[in-house]
Formats: sequence, structure tokens, C-alpha cells
Amino acid sequence: MASSSDAPATHQHYIPVREEWLARHREPILEPALPIVDPHHHLWDRPGWRYLLPELLADLNAGHKVVATVFVQCRAFHRADGPEAMRPVGETEFVNGVAAMSASGRYGPAKVCAGIVGHADLTLGARVREVLEAHIRAGGGRFRGIRHISVWDEDPVLMNPAYNPPKGMLGSAQFREGFAQLAPLGLSFDAWLLHPQIGELAALARAFPETRIVLDHVGGPVGIRRFAGRREEVFPLWAAAIRDLAKCPHVHVKLGGLGMRINGFGFETQATPPSSEQLAAAWRPYIETCIEAFGAARCMFESNFPVDKGSYSYAVCWNAFKRLAAGASAAEKADLFAGTAARFYRLDFGG
Repeated sequence: MASSSDAPATHQHYIPVREEWLARHREPILEPALPIVDPHHHLWDRPGWRYLLPELLADLNAGHKVVATVFVQCRAFHRADGPEAMRPVGETEFVNGVAAMSASGRYGPAKVCAGIVGHADLTLGARVREVLEAHIRAGGGRFRGIRHISVWDEDPVLMNPAYNPPKGMLGSAQFREGFAQLAPLGLSFDAWLLHPQIGELAALARAFPETRIVLDHVGGPVGIRRFAGRREEVFPLWAAAIRDLAKCPHVHVKLGGLGMRINGFGFETQATPPSSEQLAAAWRPYIETCIEAFGAARCMFESNFPVDKGSYSYAVCWNAFKRLAAGASAAEKADLFAGTAARFYRLDFGG
């Protein structure tokens, strides 16, 4: 069996997971009784990198009280044949099976994959509706929305080779015709893009005030390639875009996803993994800006595992979030760690 420690860095985004390196730093779990809904993780079986239910459970059982999770699309187990547009429905079929396994209670109390976010090509326009309806049927009552990755940059190294969206996709007529199919079906939209594109999402959000949107990974602040060494210059531009987007009341934001190579923090280059104090110090400007702009009721902490596992462990990641929320009220903490995610994805986790 291929283990995650053998995972190759296939492109600029992915940092290899080194279990022996992660094991060099352990720390006690902070606030272990605080309920957590992890609203952003993946499952996959790629060459040299397997992250399926056993690997996810090993992270969930690290000591934090994770009561439910949301799976987000990652091209896992698409159908091998049939109409191209329908192939992503295979991912929802697979994940719903994992969710059913978890719902049996045999794998612990957490409701794994209680919500499912899949992919459909929204540039199909109105024709995408049949794909969305197929996802809903395959999701067994768990399907919640679509992520159509829109990451684009003039530097191709910053783009994931698995996705090749055109420049300005969110503003195209065909995409918007497809996007218009989401709200009538009760579906939300996960937005993954880079910080120079946040304004494009704000324009989309203003055009569709009835469609619930969540911005992934605090809007993708880039810290490598032409952005390397320019964090002080880039931060105010990112922050201004975040504050403008937050004016749209139906838009939420996921706080996390800052362990990717693209963010340029370089945690993976240290001799030992970062502590939760180190992570909290590095992330604080981004997390606090988002919470101040959106309010705790529209913010949700996320793991982005296993992608971020190349930079830190699951236990340390959530400890860092708890440090960042130390000054929040009990109600704000409840929202940041579980309530916002549960409301946005319509989850009943029993907490």
C-alpha cells in the first residue's frame, strides 16, 4: 500500500507529506471539548499518495473533537466512461459511500463527509442542470454544492495542471448561465482562486445575490514566483479585496488552506514542523482581517487536508486555530469552529 509519506510533490501546489518529519513535533491538544466541523478536506488514491477513510480517521482522531466533515471536490474517482460532463458524478457516488460507512457508527462518532461538494462544468450553461441533478441523486441527501476551480494567472507555474480554466471565467456568459442553475436547486458555490482574482468573485456575487458562496483558503494569497518577498506589498491589496467581498452578505470565507506551497510561508523547509504558536503568528494578519470583515457568523476554520499536511499535522493545525480564536467570545468560537460551517452546508451533527 502506498503511504502518504511517499507522496511526490507533483507540482508547485503540493508539498510531499513526510510522516517522520511531522512526528518530530507533538503538542497537547488545546480545548479538546470544543466541537469542530471541518468544512474542507479531500479523499483520494493517487500514485504514491493515498488519503482515504483510514488516513482521514487517523487525523480526525488526533485529539480534537471533530463532529462532522465536508468533502470538497478533488477529481477523486470520476467515472472512467460515459458522457464527459457526467463523469464527476462518480466522485459524489464514491464519497457518499464513505459517508454511509461513517454513518454506521463503526468508525467513530464523527459524521465524515456529512456534506459533499462536487464538480460540474458550469461553462456548459443551462445544460449543466442535468449534471447537478445527477449529483443530488448520487449524494443520498448529502450533496450541497459545486466547486468549479477558477485559478488563473499569467504565470502557468501558479496554476494546477489538473485544471485549465480560461482567464476571466467567472465573468463569462456561459459560466454565469451555468452558475444561475445553482440557487434554484438549493446548491452553494465554493470559490477557489488567487488573490488577484477576488474582485472577479465579488462581481459574480453581486450579480447573483441569491446564491450562497464561500471563498476557499482566505482568497489564495500568493507568496511565490513574482510575489516572493513582496508580502508587505501584497497584503493590503488582498485585504482591500477581502473587505470589498465581505460587503456581499451571502458570501462566507474559509479560514485556512495556508499550508500550500503557493502561499510561500515555507513551513516545510524547517528542520522540525512548525508549532501552533508559529502558525498562529504567521496566519494572524489574514485570519483577523477576514473575521473583522465578515464576522464570525460568516467565517469557518478549515483543514484543507491532506494538501496542507505537507506543512503541519492535523492536531497542530487546529491548535493554531484555537490560539487565533483565544480572544473570541463563546458564541463566536462556536461559529468559527462549527456553527458557520453547519449552517452554510446545512449539516446536523448532533453538537
